[in-house]
Amino acid sequence: MSDTATNHASVNEERQKFYRRVMVYVALTVVTLILAFPIIWMVSVSLKPTVETFSLPPRLIPETLSFDGYVRVLENPQFRRFLLNSYILGLVVTLLSLVIGTLAAFGFSRYRFFGDKTAKLFVITTQMVPTITLLIPFFGVIVWLRLYDSIWGLILTYLTFSLPYAVIMMNGYLDTIPKDFDEAATIDGCGPLGVLFRVLLPVAMPGIISTAVYTFLLSWNEFLFALALTRSIEMRTVPVGISMMVGEFGLKWDEMMAFSVIGSLPVLILFMLVQRFVVSGLSAGGIKG
Repeated sequence: MSDTATNHASVNEERQKFYRRVMVYVALTVVTLILAFPIIWMVSVSLKPTVETFSLPPRLIPETLSFDGYVRVLENPQFRRFLLNSYILGLVVTLLSLVIGTLAAFGFSRYRFFGDKTAKLFVITTQMVPTITLLIPFFGVIVWLRLYDSIWGLILTYLTFSLPYAVIMMNGYLDTIPKDFDEAATIDGCGPLGVLFRVLLPVAMPGIISTAVYTFLLSWNEFLFALALTRSIEMRTVPVGISMMVGEFGLKWDEMMAFSVIGSLPVLILFMLVQRFVVSGLSAGGIKG
């Protein structure tokens, strides 16, 4: 009797686990579809003629498959220039943020000096200021430095937003690495930079990758400062270029969505390639600040 009751309880427990698993999968599927629908619709519109975009009822699968929007975008030298500017900005800002941010984080993590806590608090506080409130001050500084309408003006501006995050993220990750590694490397004859580059950075690679992805995304997607701090068409970026496609009397939806897809591909591909590193880097970096 006891064995029968035990088996029955075990069956019920397994059945409950199965139902819970099914409910989790259903919920995840629904959330994924909701989040993915704007991307799917963007791709769908990019493959339709403009007339078909407003057909009723709306069709997710294009009735007439057309790549004209992609062809016109890729053949336009202005759009190619927008892509080049975004790539240059993203790569340079990411590289500078990693180099400067990692060195600063190494100092915060491994050394104690006068005002270190105040300096770290200041770095964290910069992330709390709404970026819109800094637009006019930044505009004045960039004009004063004679960097208005230049790629270096945008790089300097983007660094002020991405660098604090890089310092915070890398500091949190380096704090999770035991200092025994440093002592062992020092005994082997490594100096401070040798400890950083030969010992800590290889271990901190997930944190480096997650920081690089974030800074690249920040530079690639930034719109407000790219619009306010540039004037000429040659200095525009992908987000600003997309906004310029909205005409006074009409809008070519296929071209706009095609350019949006092309502009989103680098971000999607980058995240898919390093997704597991980003997750591990963010979780490890958030353990200690």
